[in-house]
Amino acid sequence: MSKPRKDLLQIADLTSEEVEHLLSAAQPFKELFRRSVKKVPTLQGKTVLSLFYEPSTRTSSSFEVAAKRLSADVTNLAVATSSVVKGESVLDTVDTLQAMRADYIIIRHKQAGIPNLVARHTGAAVINAGDGFHAHPTQALLDASTLHDVFGSTNFSGKKVLIVGDILHSRVARSTSCILTKLGAEVGVLGPGTLVPEHRPEGMRKFSEFDEAFSWKPDVIYLLRVQFERQGEQFFPSAGEYHSVYGLTEGRLDRVRDEGIWVMHPGPVNRGVELADSVMGYDRCLINRQVENGIAARMAVLYWLKPQLEPLHE
Repeated sequence: MSKPRKDLLQIADLTSEEVEHLLSAAQPFKELFRRSVKKVPTLQGKTVLSLFYEPSTRTSSSFEVAAKRLSADVTNLAVATSSVVKGESVLDTVDTLQAMRADYIIIRHKQAGIPNLVARHTGAAVINAGDGFHAHPTQALLDASTLHDVFGSTNFSGKKVLIVGDILHSRVARSTSCILTKLGAEVGVLGPGTLVPEHRPEGMRKFSEFDEAFSWKPDVIYLLRVQFERQGEQFFPSAGEYHSVYGLTEGRLDRVRDEGIWVMHPGPVNRGVELADSVMGYDRCLINRQVENGIAARMAVLYWLKPQLEPLHE
């Protein structure tokens, strides 16, 4: 069994053994969801503080459900109505909230590196829920957990995953490609030239069009959300043009179905951009399973991390 860490900041920090441990730890939590009583007392008496400096529905609600199913108390800081709006720094906020003796801090921020900064200034266990274009480790874990379900193993050797879309702005692409590589999979990328970085990890294949990528025989196609809100400039002519060239269209879905390829997406989906409506009904579409596995993966992380709070002196 791997030794617990205090924080989860990026997948690159984890060993392959730690990744496999977390994936194994998530399995019994998945079973828990099928019971009539879905809570366990593991974190009873512990406090989880959620700090989201960027909008989030899926990730924030997934963490909240995960913490509550472990019987923790959860406090969500509404950043838009807090002192942050008045100019309070992240560290000032953390110092103030430390008085609440939070055991875990879950943080999402538009600036890369902020979770690491917070982790250095608190004894609470810090979980990075997404920082800028940098990392999203729990998304990577839930993605790997979902593929663990369909592949039947945490050894992904011989499997090929094609990541399609806005690689440049995607913390999901960075984190998920990292975890897939640690587990032995081959990773390829496809997207507009303006949205695929020139410098990529060694061994990562780059494709310029879908037909070329199909000839690589991927087992999984992972469609990234086009992040219109992160693009300060126009990287492709239009959403319709993007869909016709890089989207999973009705026509491409026929080929995906014929070849038995699994389909993934981190959500939320831009229908008619990354994928056609009918993809959601495809029997090897894993998008809803990813959401379900997100709760189990985050429960496993909360269970594994160990806060290092100083005891209160009488």
